Amino acid sequence: MPATNSIVDIKGIQVGQAQDDTALTGCTVILCETGAVAGIDQRGGAPGTRETDLLQPMHLVEKVHAIVLSGGSAYGLDAASGVMRYLEEKKVGFNTGVARVPIVPAAVIFDLSVGDPRIRPDAAMGYAACQQASNIRPKEGNFGAGTGATVGKIFGMKQAMKSGIGTASVEIGGGVIVAAMIVVNAFGDVWDPDTRCIISGARTFFRKHEEHELNNFADTLQTMKSFIGRTTISFASHQNTVIGVVATNAYLTKEEVNKVAQMSHNGIAATIRPAHTMFDGDTIFVLSLGKRIGDVSIIGSFAAVAVEKAILSAVRTAQGINNLPSASSILNMNTQL
Repeated sequence: MPATNSIVDIKGIQVGQAQDDTALTGCTVILCETGAVAGIDQRGGAPGTRETDLLQPMHLVEKVHAIVLSGGSAYGLDAASGVMRYLEEKKVGFNTGVARVPIVPAAVIFDLSVGDPRIRPDAAMGYAACQQASNIRPKEGNFGAGTGATVGKIFGMKQAMKSGIGTASVEIGGGVIVAAMIVVNAFGDVWDPDTRCIISGARTFFRKHEEHELNNFADTLQTMKSFIGRTTISFASHQNTVIGVVATNAYLTKEEVNKVAQMSHNGIAATIRPAHTMFDGDTIFVLSLGKRIGDVSIIGSFAAVAVEKAILSAVRTAQGINNLPSASSILNMNTQL
């Protein structure tokens, strides 16, 4: 396992996070000031993104200088402006001849229904996140863009669960490392592929034990087939997405990073059911930094593994808030009863 089992195992990457713990929202910045070849694959029907077209092949710009993951729905895209200001002050950016323009793509999750919807990540929060950036292992769970993340929303927020942000890395031989940092704010449930069991998702309350309500998972995929599922699915509209960044120290072309981004979504499909719905805006960025030699198919395959591990870590490190329990809090409660 690489040194920190996180995205900062990729040399040249720093991560900074900032959040408002009262409003329950925040942002996470993945800085790569020396530039990284970047690609993207966006799936699902409800994305919120910025500066993503330029990441596709046949576009002029090859490298980006940061990726922003943010809460606040479309309002949270403003956090990228603060990141641009920070990088401009450091004279980092694409040289246009008259100015250096930092290239800062971004993606957001909808967390307005969790805390105070009037407070969202803004340019000041994006700048503050940059000031906190380091190559120390990032905090997971209720931090940065994961502060207001939730999962399992087919019945609405009352029966959803708290999720968060997670990170992981894998070494695939020849010194090549693939890592991921993912914000889990899915419509569906999170499954552990090893046990084939739900570990976080939509809940149904089935019986009382003294003063406690025991929680049982409804199984969103099965619920969608029922009359209740077909009538309640509208509660979940426009409140979900999984966003994240995959990075590698292998050299990849722009076409190759986009292929890896495509393959990375297999990690979402392996752990979240259902995934890529019309209610999700699932988006993964991929960054290539370094000169290691690696096969794109192998890198893409293990990118999915890194995404899978980061998703599971995001859910397991999350802490319950208000009336939203987390995977760990439900496990502790049911163990004690």
